[in-house]
Amino acid sequence: MRRHSCFVFLFCGIFLPGIFGFPQTNTSIDCDSLLPNYEAEPQTSAPPYIIAVSFDNFEPGNEVQVTLEALGDAGFKGFNLQAREIDGDVPVGTFKITDPNTKGLECHNVTNSAVSHANSDVKQKVTTTWIAPKDVRELQFIATVVQNLENFWVGIQSKTLTPTHSESVNGTEKSKRKVCFNV
Repeated sequence: MRRHSCFVFLFCGIFLPGIFGFPQTNTSIDCDSLLPNYEAEPQTSAPPYIIAVSFDNFEPGNEVQVTLEALGDAGFKGFNLQAREIDGDVPVGTFKITDPNTKGLECHNVTNSAVSHANSDVKQKVTTTWIAPKDVRELQFIATVVQNLENFWVGIQSKTLTPTHSESVNGTEKSKRKVCFNV
């Protein structure tokens, strides 16, 4: 009888979650397409999530706080967040991982070029820090957010951030000036 109980327990633990459609914990999202690794179609309705940023402008090396947040009670279990130039298709910059619900991803051989979920717990909000690189144009943060296996949104966008081209010299606030003399 003891052997039978062990078999039933093992069977239930392995097969019932899949049979009843309990969420998988290993959902990953592709770096390029931003699609989850399972066969379902993204939602076409307005997403119940927003991406908020701490600044409208940035310079190389600036740290921008980025928050992915649910509107109302629409929590989420998974996400992939990247910064991309307008009309770009690869991540730019890197993320500093500070939230225990997040982890950095390596996209296109760049460590922490995207940030994702570290677990499948339901989240209402995650915050991370993005570090601006050199030589980028206007950009947006773009995300895929997975509410559950049937409901996910692809291409959620933040407002546009614009690079400022500071003319400071060696980290001082003295600007470069061209002086012309007419002799």
